[in-house]
Amino acid sequence: MSESDLPRQALDVLARPNPAVIATVNAEGDPVTVATWYLWENGQVLVNMDGGRARLKHLRRDPRVSLTVLNDDDWYQHISLRGKVVRMADDPDLADIDRLARHYLGKPYPDRDRPRVSAWIQVSSWHGWNMG
Repeated sequence: MSESDLPRQALDVLARPNPAVIATVNAEGDPVTVATWYLWENGQVLVNMDGGRARLKHLRRDPRVSLTVLNDDDWYQHISLRGKVVRMADDPDLADIDRLARHYLGKPYPDRDRPRVSAWIQVSSWHGWNMG
């Protein structure tokens, strides 16, 4: 999905450091949701996980994912993106988690002693609420 497939209002919401919830599928086939940071970049979503997180195991087994982003100013305005992880890579220098932390906190990620893994989500469909 390209950025041109989304309305300007949705792109504006995705560009900001808004609260988000990611859904993965566990080994039993059940959905699992957790809060997450994200970056919308070139029509894909970047997320980054601690190397010991359960969702990392879920995504390695089943790359399907959904991400719901809530407009921090008005939670009745939100966008849900569905797709799959198309690439995963270790983040040994913490460059990706630092980009996410700067986006959300304005400074590098403080926990420097745990391995991190980045995942890029290719969006296949979306649904927005109150997107104009």
